[in-house]
Amino acid sequence: MRKLNSLPKFVTLLIGTIVIFVVWVTSVNAQVQLTERSKLALNGIGPIRVGMTVDEASQSAGVRLVKTQSGGEEYGCFYFKPQVEPKAISLMVTKGRIARVDINNERITTIKGAKIGDTEEQIFSLYPGQIQATPHPYVSRPPRNGKYLTFVPKDAADKNYRIIFETSGNRVTRFRSGQLPEVEYIEGCL
Repeated sequence: MRKLNSLPKFVTLLIGTIVIFVVWVTSVNAQVQLTERSKLALNGIGPIRVGMTVDEASQSAGVRLVKTQSGGEEYGCFYFKPQVEPKAISLMVTKGRIARVDINNERITTIKGAKIGDTEEQIFSLYPGQIQATPHPYVSRPPRNGKYLTFVPKDAADKNYRIIFETSGNRVTRFRSGQLPEVEYIEGCL
């Protein structure tokens, strides 16, 4: 009789362990895949980090990355993007490694929640005391009065990284993050 009573406890424990394992594997896989829910950080997006090779980034993100025309090939600067989804994300590669991430996708946000369409005031409030505003090199005249809003981290470990929000008419039109000096290149690889 005692063995019959302990069998259901063992089966229950085993089933519980299997369920926990499946939930854990599913959540880990969901975090690894690059999607529109992935957040832009100073040093990458979702599972992709500045400093990775294209192959490492592709494996880490679970997406195939394909080369696009950059105009800077002769200088060793290339752009890659996800073959299918998510759209409007570009990865700048210099010296064989990812140096910056460009975002033109309205659904993707930074870790703090900044996104395309936000006002300049929203960016200043999300990053208090850490935004440097400079005139946009191409959109700085009225009525658009565009700016570069550059997030400068306070942490010494992040001193070589930036997030740059480009604005026009007081609204974010695109943004990017990555390492210096590449993140500050105005025309990408050119």
